[in-house]
Amino acid sequence: MSMGSKKVIYAALIGNALIAVTKFVAATITGSSAMLSEGIHSLVDTGNQVLLLYGLKRAEKPADEDFPFGHGKEIYFWSFVVAILIFALGGGISIYEGVQHLMHPVEIKSPVIIYIVLGLALLFEGMAWFFALREFSRAKGKWGYIEAVQRTKDPSVFVVLFEDSAAMLGLLVAFFGVMLTQLTGILYFDAIASVIIGLILLGTSVWLAYETKGLLIGESANKHVIQGIRKILKTYPSIEQVNELLTMHMGPDFILANISVDFKDSLTVGEIESTIEKVDQAIKQEYPQIKRIFIEAEKACADK
Repeated sequence: MSMGSKKVIYAALIGNALIAVTKFVAATITGSSAMLSEGIHSLVDTGNQVLLLYGLKRAEKPADEDFPFGHGKEIYFWSFVVAILIFALGGGISIYEGVQHLMHPVEIKSPVIIYIVLGLALLFEGMAWFFALREFSRAKGKWGYIEAVQRTKDPSVFVVLFEDSAAMLGLLVAFFGVMLTQLTGILYFDAIASVIIGLILLGTSVWLAYETKGLLIGESANKHVIQGIRKILKTYPSIEQVNELLTMHMGPDFILANISVDFKDSLTVGEIESTIEKVDQAIKQEYPQIKRIFIEAEKACADK
């Protein structure tokens, strides 16, 4: 696991914790529904960063008898839990709070405090967002941003980036909600802003859950890795045909490969063993993230 991922999470954790306290104090003083929703949003984000750090720590545990392939998938599980928490706590409570204020509008007091808090929050969130975006841009390489989210096997960075993006958007919604309430005197704008913030969080959680689901179930390696393995196998004259190549990510930096090949009939057992050893070393040297390789000698079948 890259140290960059942890730095992004630590930066977001510290920022969100400070911002959450500030927002709750401002919500208590002013009575703003949108500000209360933003406080809940930041509190949920803070808890999410704690869970991501816990997942990263658990994923580093070495393999043992009960988990022979290690605990790398822990980060996938906790990233999925984060998505559910954003949905249930962040989105659900924000929408509930907005609906309650639509039914029973509350006048906003001292809106200047809200503007100050939102301005500071935008500054801090913007810094955390820029830090997460820079790390994600570095990790994505030549891929586009959407493609990188779909292909990456390390969800920790893009989860934080999604959270920070949703936070920035939520702050803008809260700002306009409070401003329209102050300018028009219509208290419903503040409550509507709270509902919109909840919907933003729901949308973010659904996308995060979708992107982490495949990793949690057992996603294959990226296509260029699979194609690279096949290319290496074709360089060995002793291999007649590659019957099947199955890969699975057991963690962001742990790929399991299961390969079925048809060796030449003229080979001795010793020659087959030597070829398997050379193939194993060549693949691991080219792709260090492939930690375990199982090569099975099997006759080629017409249906494969």
